[in-house]
This record gives sequence, structure tokens and C-alpha cells, in this order.
Amino acid sequence: MSSELEQRLVDLETRVAFQEHALGELSDALAAARSEEARNTLLLFRALEEIKHLRAAMAASPLTGDVGSEPPPPHY
Repeated sequence: MSSELEQRLVDLETRVAFQEHALGELSDALAAARSEEARNTLLLFRALEEIKHLRAAMAASPLTGDVGSEPPPPHY
């Protein structure tokens, strides 16, 4: 093999190794993003459920919407 051909082969092997490493990093980043998305989806679902429960509790409360029954703020 000529020296030029050997150098081209070494360059190609170096590129392939770099691309394999980059693909591994991208795969890890994608897996982390999917995991975070799943976690955020769960947190959002829980927050929405809590809001539903709070709304139901407020609707059942006799004081809901009756501003006149609340005492004035301390600065009055």
C-alpha cells in the first residue's frame, strides 16, 4: 500500500470512530430527554389532578365567591 492510501485509510477510520462516539452521545442525550419528558408529563398530570381536587373542594365550600364574608386585609 502506498503511504497516501494508508493515510486516507487512517483518516477514514478516525472519522468513523468520531462519528460512532458522536452517535453514542446523541443516543444518550435522546434517552435523557425522553426520560425528562416522561417525568415532566407525570408531574403535569399530578398538578392537574391536584387543581381538579382543589376546584372541587372550593366548589363545595360555602364561602366560595362570597367576598363579603371575608375579613378585611390587615392594612385596613
